[in-house]
Amino acid sequence: MIALESAGLPLPGETVLIGAAIYARSNSVIHLEYIIFAAASGAIIGDNLGYFIGYKFGFSALRRYGPGLGLPLQKQRLIQYLFYKWGGLVVLFGRFITLLRVFAALMAGASHLPFLRFFFYNALGGVLWAACFGYGAYILTENFEKVQSPTAKIAFVILLIGLFFIWRFYKKNAQRLNEESEALFANGFPPN
Repeated sequence: MIALESAGLPLPGETVLIGAAIYARSNSVIHLEYIIFAAASGAIIGDNLGYFIGYKFGFSALRRYGPGLGLPLQKQRLIQYLFYKWGGLVVLFGRFITLLRVFAALMAGASHLPFLRFFFYNALGGVLWAACFGYGAYILTENFEKVQSPTAKIAFVILLIGLFFIWRFYKKNAQRLNEESEALFANGFPPN
């Protein structure tokens, strides 16, 4: 399921990983390391499949169906520009953001992110994601009462502040980023 989610299908891969880690904690039939290995492998394989689908069909599919899906040409160009400029980091951190996790590989391929750079950040993100969520669910199952501690509340507030600053950065720099992406496209990007 994680491989299919990573290839672009909106499936609950993260939920499956967390559920499997909790099951491993409560039952000694399966070891957590096997779950993390399977999750990381599925994420890497699925993302590679999504990358090649995006590379082959993504650019033309975006042009044709994007506006009907709420992605007008300007947003498409902005997405491609962001992958051009920070593609590896988008792939790495996108692994930890639900909706981006589903579409990051497809968009990386459609944006013609160089494959070796994609593969490195994809593999790193897949392993870190599987380990963080696998071990995190496993440990939190043991210490569930501590989740409601002040530490958890502080972590939640930090997450909200981080999301606010990402949103603020986008709002503050949207015009500049759109202008930079338009300039890049005026110079013949992306290569076909």
